[in-house]
Amino acid sequence: MAKSSTGLEENVAGLLCYIAGWVSGLVFFLIEKDSKFVKFHAMQSIITFVACVILGFIPIVQWAVWVLALVLWIVLMIKAYNGEKFKLPVIGDLAEKWSA
Repeated sequence: MAKSSTGLEENVAGLLCYIAGWVSGLVFFLIEKDSKFVKFHAMQSIITFVACVILGFIPIVQWAVWVLALVLWIVLMIKAYNGEKFKLPVIGDLAEKWSA
């Protein structure tokens, strides 16, 4: 894997975009200068976990949203670490568009 402008390998930076949900995504989106891979994962993290936080306030689906968020968190970190540009439906397209 190539290095990102953060000095980390792209796959490690991609994983770290998800480590603290939308917060780490925002940090990496703001500090990454070169890597489209890292910027994509940062933006996907922001969109995914902000949506989960918002949906988590709806009492009737709250439990299901938090379980989904946990599963997504684990899967997205693994995919990023393996160097995959794994795109979630709809969110992945938005992340790709907004991270360019």
